[in-house]
Amino acid sequence: MADPLSTTLAALADPTRRAILARLSTGEASVNELAEPFDMTLAAVSKHIKVLENAGLVTRGKQAQYRPCKLDAAPMREVATYLETYRGFWERNLDQLDAYLTQLQTPKDNTRN
Repeated sequence: MADPLSTTLAALADPTRRAILARLSTGEASVNELAEPFDMTLAAVSKHIKVLENAGLVTRGKQAQYRPCKLDAAPMREVATYLETYRGFWERNLDQLDAYLTQLQTPKDNTRN
């Protein structure tokens, strides 16, 4: 069994699943509504939703025959926390790149005395 962070990252790795989450960020939707923009079978979309459910990113309600899907973004907090640990690394690298680019743009004084 994979750890929760790995499960969440695996679920987020697919662009279709990210699109489903983006749609759910605007409110709950049925599987049919979620499948509408995709050129795939309803069964294929259902499999994507199942992956999102297993990662804890989507929950499904029960209202008679209607089972709306709803976003649960809580697992993304762990992803954000994990990525935040690398912020300092990227900021240092970008600062070094900025200094290097500034150095390249500074005209050199080629005059001899």
